[in-house]
Amino acid sequence: MSAPADPTILGRPAVERVRRALEAAGSPARPVALAATARTAEDAARALGVEVGQIVKSLLFLVGGRPVLALVAGDRRCRPAALPGLLGLAGEVARADAETVRAVTGFSIGGVAPVGHPTTLPCAIDASLGRFERLWAAAGHPHAVFETSLAELVRLTGGVTGAIAEPEPG
Repeated sequence: MSAPADPTILGRPAVERVRRALEAAGSPARPVALAATARTAEDAARALGVEVGQIVKSLLFLVGGRPVLALVAGDRRCRPAALPGLLGLAGEVARADAETVRAVTGFSIGGVAPVGHPTTLPCAIDASLGRFERLWAAAGHPHAVFETSLAELVRLTGGVTGAIAEPEPG
């Protein structure tokens, strides 16, 4: 039997920021605390008892030096080269390092939420997330998530949906 979730997680500033962003956007979603880590898509799926593809990975890239968010299904790998065209940007694409992720999003890797950032980021959303009615995204902490849907992610982020990912190998 796993340990119960720590309810104090929901009061952490980063999780509160996600809750406020969801509330301000009129979303019924609220962060929930998990007993097990949701640091990786596999961990989150196991903790929630769902398919890995239902987990939304929030990834930060730099396109021509400009930070952009990519929301990708947990069982997929982002194709960075697809980001500039979908987002109407130009320039080299690079994955942001941990320090840049925290500086730009206000979250540490393993808890990056699709909402609640200090500034609005261009957002590309993996169309394959549409395979699922229910999705789960990080809520500001490796032990916090919120339930959502593809349509809700598009509405919350102002993101553009496209073919930005491919199945994970193996």
